[in-house]
Amino acid sequence: MSSPLKDVWALSRQMVGHFVENVAPCGTLPGDAIYGDVTTITRICLELAISMLDGNDIQEKTDRLKDAAAQWAREGVPIDTIHHAIHEGFKIGFDLVVAAAGNKHRAVDNGDSEAQLTVPLTDYQSLVEGAKMVVELLDTMTTAVSMAYVKELRAVVSEHHTAVHTLTSALLGGHPTSTMARECGIEIADRYRVLALSIPQHPEESNPMLDAKVVARRKLRRVQAEIATRCGETALSLLSVDGGTLLIPADGCDDTELDELIGRLARAARVPITATVVTTAAEAVPTAADQAHQLLDMVARLHSVPALYRFDDLALEYQLTRPGPGREYLGSLLDPLDEHPELLDTLQTHIAHNLNRQRTARLLHVHTNTVDYRLKRIGQLTGFDPTQASGLWYLRSALVARTYRG
Repeated sequence: MSSPLKDVWALSRQMVGHFVENVAPCGTLPGDAIYGDVTTITRICLELAISMLDGNDIQEKTDRLKDAAAQWAREGVPIDTIHHAIHEGFKIGFDLVVAAAGNKHRAVDNGDSEAQLTVPLTDYQSLVEGAKMVVELLDTMTTAVSMAYVKELRAVVSEHHTAVHTLTSALLGGHPTSTMARECGIEIADRYRVLALSIPQHPEESNPMLDAKVVARRKLRRVQAEIATRCGETALSLLSVDGGTLLIPADGCDDTELDELIGRLARAARVPITATVVTTAAEAVPTAADQAHQLLDMVARLHSVPALYRFDDLALEYQLTRPGPGREYLGSLLDPLDEHPELLDTLQTHIAHNLNRQRTARLLHVHTNTVDYRLKRIGQLTGFDPTQASGLWYLRSALVARTYRG
């Protein structure tokens, strides 16, 4: 079977010409690649095929094929193109082997009658053994290429991830360098939207029948994949299974697109995501990140509904969290509710859901009349009526300040 393949130099050139004409994107490769690496590797594949068909050692040729596959992965040659080329080469080689076998059969058929009776059975056995060998040969090549390609691709991805991680950490630390940016292939933007994200547990993380760590990592990978899909490589992130920091070039998306992004991330995570955002110049990213996470902490303390919150929306609340006598005074206004936790819970829930009595009642599993009674009782105990604008302002401010006392 191997005899039609013996002229590996001429046959490799023939195959490469076929690849250029029929296998995309081989035709777009530069000439030195086509007549250098591609031709060399085609020759190695032919030599590997001959060695297997002849029963010779194939380790050295397989190792050379693995090295080539690793290089293709690093250069970004699609793996489907590689496998398609291998199968195209197999078709050419198989046609040569079959044609040679047909010529041999015709030559025998012109001989004596006794040979005519024995050759078909022999040909059948050869065909069966040859088919098995072809499948084994194809398995050897595709396995070698796939394993080496994936291993190298993982290494490349790991290197890029490490470089991006370093660049993101440098930005958040206030000392990015152009060298880091070049290594990542990412240009540092003039301004960034700095987002702090909170990603709650997926319900399946609490399922004792499942591995919580695996569920959490899958959740994180879905979020990261969505960020990559929507923002490309310009987005920089430091995320864990429960949240983190995301940097998006300010020119890359407007407010509406940012809201949509958080919605898409929540759908990808399959849990509601809460986020805060501060827009700033690149050199001020560390300060903005601190502010964004302080806002996120405040939103969590207030039990606000999951959504995207901007600094402008929470400027007053943010200022109320700053240490000082004002915060201490406001925080003390709710002390009369210490002995009535259900009243404090009602106030918190009512404010967090935009003073919607029906929703507050539903979340607390009580009647709306009960909510009305509790709000009235809060007014009696604190001296501030939550149904009046002035009283509500003090109570909301007190709620913000109280979460930071001590």
